[in-house]
Amino acid sequence: MDFKDYYAILGVAENADAKAIKKAYQQLAKKYHPDKNPGDQKAEQTFKDAAEAYQALGDPENRKKYDELRQNYQQWQARGGRENFDWSRWQRQPGNGSQTRTMTPEEFAAIFGESGMGGFSAHGGAGGGGFSDFFSSIFGFEGMDDSRQRGNRRGGAYAASGRAYAGKGEDIELKVRITLEEAFMGTTRLIDNQDKRIEARIPPGVRTGSKVRVAGQGEVGGGGRGDLYLMITVEPHQRYQREGDDITTSVPVDFFTAVLGGEVLVQTLSGGLKLKLPPLSQNGVKFRLAGKGMPKLKNPKQSGDHYAVVDIVLPEHLSAEEIKVLRELAEHRHADG
Repeated sequence: MDFKDYYAILGVAENADAKAIKKAYQQLAKKYHPDKNPGDQKAEQTFKDAAEAYQALGDPENRKKYDELRQNYQQWQARGGRENFDWSRWQRQPGNGSQTRTMTPEEFAAIFGESGMGGFSAHGGAGGGGFSDFFSSIFGFEGMDDSRQRGNRRGGAYAASGRAYAGKGEDIELKVRITLEEAFMGTTRLIDNQDKRIEARIPPGVRTGSKVRVAGQGEVGGGGRGDLYLMITVEPHQRYQREGDDITTSVPVDFFTAVLGGEVLVQTLSGGLKLKLPPLSQNGVKFRLAGKGMPKLKNPKQSGDHYAVVDIVLPEHLSAEEIKVLRELAEHRHADG
């Protein structure tokens, strides 16, 4: 069995941090992906080696074990490499605490297609087109606990039925801030995503905490790209308060209109609307404008409501005649009371 120097394969130093290792893998994966190099067996092998190296070095437990093995192997070489290197203490013993699951036909088709993807077959080992004998011997096809299986389904090898699979690339999450108006109308964002710029569409009705999936724009993996998720934050608005799909605004109403009744203009997110107030409208009373709130995310043809809250505004200046009339009215009401 031949030793494989995964640091050399990725072209990184042995003290490289996780970020540098990930970046090196991404660059090699993009450059040598079989889809970009059809029929080029050398490129395909480089792609497989890079994926294998990332699987070994990208996982902290795997990397710790590999570093210990690498150090011992280099010391053995420095002593002249006499006799055979003792691999036994590093080799994974089949069935030692292993947990496996059977991959469904649907999962297999989603990852590999009908005949496999990117040169990987369903069988591990050098002869099968998957991981090398070295990797298989040290890290095995089995023995990953449930959390490791979940992680590997996102970023590299997929453990199923005791065999290694090249899984979909890792998903990417990107925080995006939008205005309330953009959340109402829907919007787009230009995103520099690794090797290209994409226009991501954000649908109407999103709210803070919404996740918008952009399929196939995540990291490259043996079974294709992962997905890009936009993590939405809707910025607070000075005029509008949002609760679910409903919007509330304060509507200034002058004293005379509140007393006598009349029309006031309510600014909604879709434009201005005239609201007819009844006489003696009290301060703080709410009027519901049905269907004038936020569009519902799962059904944008439906919308929440807009609530207009009366905010009575006293006049800043009154003429002497107006003050006289109001005084007479007040005296009259007191006399009647």
